[in-house]
Amino acid sequence: MSDSVLAAIIAATATLSASLLQLRFSVAKELAARAQGPSGRKKSRAPFVVLFVMILASAIAGFSLSQWLTENERLAQGTLEHELRARVEEISRTANQLEITRAGARAEIEMSVLRKLGSDGVVVMTTVGPCRPAVVVTAPGTSAPTGVSAETSPPPTAACTETEASSVTLCATIPTNATVSEVELFSRAADADAPWSSSRMLPGQESGQARFAEKYVEGPEGPGTKQVCEGFSHWSAEHARMARMVVRYSL
Repeated sequence: MSDSVLAAIIAATATLSASLLQLRFSVAKELAARAQGPSGRKKSRAPFVVLFVMILASAIAGFSLSQWLTENERLAQGTLEHELRARVEEISRTANQLEITRAGARAEIEMSVLRKLGSDGVVVMTTVGPCRPAVVVTAPGTSAPTGVSAETSPPPTAACTETEASSVTLCATIPTNATVSEVELFSRAADADAPWSSSRMLPGQESGQARFAEKYVEGPEGPGTKQVCEGFSHWSAEHARMARMVVRYSL
């Protein structure tokens, strides 16, 4: 039982007690009036009417007070629920704003890193071994070339031709929305100590029995990324060769 209902019951009980006390006095007067005669009984009906009105008024007042207190309690509870709901909505808005801010800051940081990477360039390197020319084997019973053993002839002294070259493809991964601004190509012997800046080559240029393709190729790789690929051929039979590609882009 709530405090408001309890208070209403107490008020109604007090009012009813007062009414019963008044009724007791009225009954005593009625008995005294009856003892006096018929004229006294006729005059004594007014207190009963007043008593009935008081009891009815007490009941109505108690019920009204109970309803009023209950309504106030409902209003207070509704106000509290409204405030709690407003607080929850405010917390949700704050959390959403923080999430949006965090996502925006993360995207900005990622974009800054990608721009810096594109400015510095994506570096791809590989090493291609020396070309292995074919070995001429002479079958038994056949004549061998002059100065060559009848069973196995040594490797030819001439280097491989470009058609026999070892080919590789260098691929750099960049964002899909990036625009390639520059592709730098470098090649040097694997055992050389020369700086890369002195080993730069142009697309399609032949140097040291090695050549890059004349044009790079772009193609999709996955969600949000694409590849920039450049072919490289090496046909030296004497030493291995390193190839290096630097792809710069802008966002």
